[in-house]
Amino acid sequence: MDALDAATHTAAAVGTIGSHFMLDGATYKRGAELGFQGLDFYVTGRGGVLGGVDADVVAAAFTFFEPGAVRTLWEQGCGVMPPAQAAQEFAACCATWAEAKVPDDLDAARLAELAGRVVTHGRPACAPAFAGWRAMAVPSSPKAAAVHHLNTLRELRNGLHGAAVVSAGLTPLQALSLRTPNMVPLFGWPEPVPTDGLQPRWDAAEEQTNRSMAHAYDSLSDAERDELTELANALHEATKG
Repeated sequence: MDALDAATHTAAAVGTIGSHFMLDGATYKRGAELGFQGLDFYVTGRGGVLGGVDADVVAAAFTFFEPGAVRTLWEQGCGVMPPAQAAQEFAACCATWAEAKVPDDLDAARLAELAGRVVTHGRPACAPAFAGWRAMAVPSSPKAAAVHHLNTLRELRNGLHGAAVVSAGLTPLQALSLRTPNMVPLFGWPEPVPTDGLQPRWDAAEEQTNRSMAHAYDSLSDAERDELTELANALHEATKG
């Protein structure tokens, strides 16, 4: 398959696999051990790759979160530990989840190799959290490395998707209300907003996201893109639920 097909057919895997460790109860148990209260670990751990920035910078990188909620959680989390340290702890939770959840019969080493090449080839424009995550040390374990790279690609896709959503004339809250209204409170917004007639704009944003992601897959051959797609989707299926 070509690069655009690969970006399109790995979209669900890239967009979902990294979210599993972020929502896992073990992650927040570890956060509590470190002194965090809950979502402040998510915000400070995920945003910590940006360094000791103002909360508005983190909100800009996250795109879909209510900025005031980000500020509250960021400032609360930064009172527990420096952002860079929180990012290291958050990444360690990603590795722990990978060791527990990636099937033994999946070729994690090959998935890590291929996904890592896509990460290296990706452009950081519009995706500061991707740039920050890419700068972190990659775990030595194949399972952890595979999920680490896929989560790095998730940050690339998130940044590019945010840009596409705004360019399509949607607000972040409209996009969130349309696609995952149940997540609106978790993202700090009071409630979903009406979305009548907005689906075509979101569809256009999703197509633009795939086009924007395609450049990163140019580093692979057609056969390697087929292989990456098969492996990423196999992991996606194995970790559903």
